[in-house]
Amino acid sequence: MDSDKHVPVLAGRVTALLAPALAAEGAVLVDATLGRAGHAVALLEACPGLLLIGVDADVAAIEEAGQRLAPYAARVTLVHARYDEIPDILAAATRNGTIGPDRVMGLLFDLGVSSPQLDEPGRGFAYAQDAPLDMRMDQTSGRTAADIVNGYPAADLARVLRDYGEERFARRIADAVIRERARTPITSTQRLSAIVKDAIPAATRRTGGNPAKRTFQALRIEVNDELGTLRRALPAALDELAVGGRVVVLAYHSLEDRIVKTELVRRAADHAPPGLPITADAATPQFRLLTRGAERPDSTEAASNPRATSARLRAAERVRQEAA
Repeated sequence: MDSDKHVPVLAGRVTALLAPALAAEGAVLVDATLGRAGHAVALLEACPGLLLIGVDADVAAIEEAGQRLAPYAARVTLVHARYDEIPDILAAATRNGTIGPDRVMGLLFDLGVSSPQLDEPGRGFAYAQDAPLDMRMDQTSGRTAADIVNGYPAADLARVLRDYGEERFARRIADAVIRERARTPITSTQRLSAIVKDAIPAATRRTGGNPAKRTFQALRIEVNDELGTLRRALPAALDELAVGGRVVVLAYHSLEDRIVKTELVRRAADHAPPGLPITADAATPQFRLLTRGAERPDSTEAASNPRATSARLRAAERVRQEAA
């Protein structure tokens, strides 16, 4: 997909929330899921003193983003890595003088699969086009969706579909997969999609869109350890944020959003016992929430950018350094 045609979700709102923290010369933004750099470009334009560290597990995304960010090259560092490696990335950038200490003033997480990944048939993310069952965001390493579909026992496969796809016919689908793979390995997206469709009752297939949608989501999450990575990465990244720094997270399904909500609410909680005349610093909140609940795109953006439809945005600001 042409990166110029990629429309970043809620770009105006993301910029409005992060820009106040990024106004100072040398303020650092970590774009944890750089993708095709749509949000990054908007923020580099809005904040002339901003230094960007862009992180992505997808080599193709890094290459395309590098081309798009060429006009800002002096202010940009790109890193091919998973975003749970952010503390190590920042430590290295501080050691080599790329950034100063305590300068991380912005964090951006745009979670899930990107539009270009969905639109490239060979990646195996989409059930509407035939392709090898891959689904790896980082194609340089790790197991594929085919490895899982052809290797997991029925109980484990059903667990993945139920927990990550919220699929109520998880066991029926898993049993069908086991039967079919015994005949010949399942290696293509269309064959898997057909197996899922046949396993789901006909009455259910008539509503709710493509019946393979939940299965493909579940496999993608398992292949890339998306929820595990988020659980590790978000707390570690928040620990790197300086006082006055802000975080914005865009999630696209309830499982991601629940993790984000839990962590931000925990950091923003006041742990001081009621009635104390003086509150110890260690008990006061480290963060304050900038959004009331999860913000959603308006109907105009959802209509013009289908990927935005399921987006949930949450943001917070660091107000206190963690006690030593």
